[in-house]
Amino acid sequence: MLKYIKQQIQASIDTKQNILNDTKLMETIIEVAKECVALYKNGKKTLLAGNGGSAADAQHFAAELVGRYGFDRPSLPSLALTTDTSNLTAIGNDYGYDKVFSRQLEGMGNEGDLFIGISTSGNSQNVINAFEVAKSKGITTVALVGRDGGKMANIADYTLIVPSNDTPRIQESHLLIEHMICDIIEQEIFADGVSS
Repeated sequence: MLKYIKQQIQASIDTKQNILNDTKLMETIIEVAKECVALYKNGKKTLLAGNGGSAADAQHFAAELVGRYGFDRPSLPSLALTTDTSNLTAIGNDYGYDKVFSRQLEGMGNEGDLFIGISTSGNSQNVINAFEVAKSKGITTVALVGRDGGKMANIADYTLIVPSNDTPRIQESHLLIEHMICDIIEQEIFADGVSS
């Protein structure tokens, strides 16, 4: 059991080391954070969606922005499209589960907003459909994915691919990336900025 636990911790460390060695990925994280800073300064919002553990990540990310990440400051508008059970069940029942996020984005997304779709495979059809609606409305899109990026990598404005094929390692790394973006947003808008 102890050997297994050590292997799991090492696998997590190895995945994060691969991120650390991926200059393009780190540069894209910075670009996404800068996009978020710019949109918040222009009075826009972020919207997020995903399924299962990725739904939890979407909610976590939004909560860090609406509430706070590192220090007390004014709230930032962010909405996880995974939280309203009445919307999810009504849309799923009337239009199909593949429309649960795109339908919400039609009603709540505006030009200049930013949509983050989270999926370990990059192939979640309901998130892909939301990307299509986002594009039609002038909403910037970010794919937070793993493996080879899946279909989402080919349609997003920004793609953040965790270099792993292991779902738990991808999810752990998604949270790390989300925290870095939240931290940069908070520092750049409400503090003295972060050093480059």
